[in-house]
Amino acid sequence: MKPLSLPKTYLLRNKSEYDNVYCHGKRVHGVNFSLILLPNNLEYNRLGISIHGQLKGAAKRNRIKRIIREFFRLDRRFLQEMSSRSRELPSMDMVITVRKGFNLEKLADFAASVSSLLDQRKPSFP
Repeated sequence: MKPLSLPKTYLLRNKSEYDNVYCHGKRVHGVNFSLILLPNNLEYNRLGISIHGQLKGAAKRNRIKRIIREFFRLDRRFLQEMSSRSRELPSMDMVITVRKGFNLEKLADFAASVSSLLDQRKPSFP
């Protein structure tokens, strides 16, 4: 595996995987997007992206998905690294849900909003 590749095993792909995260995960809400986090028994984080259909324009929805995947590809263990200040978090399945009104132009913008969201509201896991 190339060091900066994003294999398909790092992505949530089935409806059952998404449903499991939606039903049992912890939600952290931001401005026009949310993170749903669920610990998994794997040694890596997995990503799922859900964009509301009311966000008009397929090109805009696809650009948002590309930017989120690029953020995840470059920094797959960002949750664990952020938590090193307090405690170590397990590997997670995470779904990023994007709602109408979400605006994203650059990778750095998204990284900053996720970091500030998790700093403000730390999800607690057993």
